[in-house]
Amino acid sequence: MLDMFLFETNQLIEQLEEIIIQCEKDKKLQEEDINEIFRIMHTIKGSSAMMMFNNISVLAHSLEDLFFFIRENKVTSIDFEKLSELVLSGIDFIKAEIEKLENFNEADGNSDALVENIKMHLSTMKGNENGAKEINLEENEEDKTQYYVGSFKGEPSSDKVTKYSVCILFEEDCEMENIRAYTVWHNIKDITTEIYYFPEDIMENNDSAEIIKKDGFLMYFATEKSRLEVEALLNQTAFVRSMEINEIEEYPEKITAPSSQEEDINVYNAEEKQKTYEMEPVNNKNSENKSKASKQQSIISVNISKLDMLMDLVGEIVISEAMVTRNPAIEALQLDSFNKAARQLRKLTNELQDIVMSIRMVPVSMTFHKMNRIVRDMSKKLNKEVELEIIGEETEVDKNIIDHLSDPLMHLIRNSVDHGLEDRETRMQSGKPEKGKITLEARSEGGDVWIVIKDDGKGMNREKILSKAKENGLLTKNSNELTDKEVFSFILLPGFSTKEKVTEFSGRGVGMDVVKKNIDSIGGSIVIDSTEGEGTTIVIKIPLTLAIIDGMEIAVGKTKYTIPTTSIRESFKPSAKDVTEDCDGNEIIMIRGQCYPVLRIHRAFNIQTEITSIEDGIMVMVDGDLKSACIFADRLLGEQQVVVKALPKYIKKVKGIVGCTILGDGSISLIIDVNGVLERL
Repeated sequence: MLDMFLFETNQLIEQLEEIIIQCEKDKKLQEEDINEIFRIMHTIKGSSAMMMFNNISVLAHSLEDLFFFIRENKVTSIDFEKLSELVLSGIDFIKAEIEKLENFNEADGNSDALVENIKMHLSTMKGNENGAKEINLEENEEDKTQYYVGSFKGEPSSDKVTKYSVCILFEEDCEMENIRAYTVWHNIKDITTEIYYFPEDIMENNDSAEIIKKDGFLMYFATEKSRLEVEALLNQTAFVRSMEINEIEEYPEKITAPSSQEEDINVYNAEEKQKTYEMEPVNNKNSENKSKASKQQSIISVNISKLDMLMDLVGEIVISEAMVTRNPAIEALQLDSFNKAARQLRKLTNELQDIVMSIRMVPVSMTFHKMNRIVRDMSKKLNKEVELEIIGEETEVDKNIIDHLSDPLMHLIRNSVDHGLEDRETRMQSGKPEKGKITLEARSEGGDVWIVIKDDGKGMNREKILSKAKENGLLTKNSNELTDKEVFSFILLPGFSTKEKVTEFSGRGVGMDVVKKNIDSIGGSIVIDSTEGEGTTIVIKIPLTLAIIDGMEIAVGKTKYTIPTTSIRESFKPSAKDVTEDCDGNEIIMIRGQCYPVLRIHRAFNIQTEITSIEDGIMVMVDGDLKSACIFADRLLGEQQVVVKALPKYIKKVKGIVGCTILGDGSISLIIDVNGVLERL
């Protein structure tokens, strides 16, 4: 129950934050926005009360009252800035409590001050109406929302009471139907004078979930509330597939006498419960709705650890398939039937791999939209007008990679707002629009996803960065030989900061170091380009997945290496006349009028090989982030999908090796990190 509560509340909070920030930007609240906010707060209130997290429940209840007033009274004069501050403060409080629960601590925060602020704001909004209207509104408010307080005031006169029957069917695979039914009963019991439901043992008996899943949750109750108010309350229930509400003259005969309002359980006669339940007919229209709804329900939530295990198993299947079909004992034989079966196995293995990969793929939209809050908060604190444009949010990447993206993006966006964008006066003097613009874009290119963070700020000063790099002793060669991108990459080093004053947001030289570490940990790379006075562009290139890659196998001596195909531009047989040495003794090769450095793998990794002559080997041209080079190897073995395995901790890390894989013949191939290898040059 706690896992489900955390999952649902996190989703609702993110959805609420997005709605509030958009409403603040637009300076208006649409009716559907108010209804959605009201529904979210009501759901959080009910579920947190059921889980006995009263501080969250009371806060959600106060926000619910606020938006109830706005909705019912069609309030148009709203202080959006104040309203957003209140709701976002509430969101931050709930997030903090959720984080405590996720870390196995108690949700013991005090929400009294926030609740008091919300109540004061509600009183202020009510006070803006004229005197006569204010009295009526307050009376109506009390009348309409007394059931949210959780108390029943007085015994209603019998002539106002209406009896209802309600049948609720929950969505398939929503799980814990009995707990959800209990929540429905708990939410509606305070507006009723009497209430009965079936199954009667929803909390004590887990088997009741199966009955509710199959036949639905049935309630009979009497209330003086109108049908619209009853429907509004019941419609707050989450994961409802269909609901039938009918006014009735009398209850079915087999219902027992009602229990008191204070009791937690009101039941049918246990002997007749099934017969009583079947008395209620379901009309054809409702059946059609059920059928339609069941077709729409096609999404389930799966624990990410199960997907990790599934991916590991698929990886082992890929290795086993290669071991069978590429077994040296079989390759020499002409077995047509075996080859046909092997091709079919490879086809099915590839399809299985593609499906598992697609299951793990999630859009970057959720991570991108979190940046709206950061931009909004920072722009207010720094007194800058900032617009965040999001492009390509539907681009999908592996779930594990998404988890590593949030922190780097946060640091980069903060840097763009704080370092990159100028204040309003400076922008006007430079002939720029008052409002600064940050663009956050995601797009797929080949087997990689590119994430681009671009701002139209002041850009970077090459000389200032070089000067700081000299102070820190970071220059390894003459500054005139460094390209702009190489100079700008200095800001990614630990402790490097050009900001003279440390602020709340930057200046300590740790943010960009965190960015580089996180991006490196998922096999990605980062490139920075900037034009002084015009802005800065940061490009993050990350793989679609970390588990399985397409690679080109090369042999050097008795050792095999794998180069990711996304880094390979071409391969060719070199000619001795094309290779020369520079003044430092480094080999370079001329290809179509362009010079490229040559990296001999056997020299870089100290491998014994008989092939040392340029004409006897093979060249593989590879592209890194900042430069390209030609890798010299003995021979190409062919392209193959490989499962990436991390190097064990007890093996010393070698610059240029990112992991290993098991080949079809059972041998191990080391996976080359192209950027790491090129840094050896």
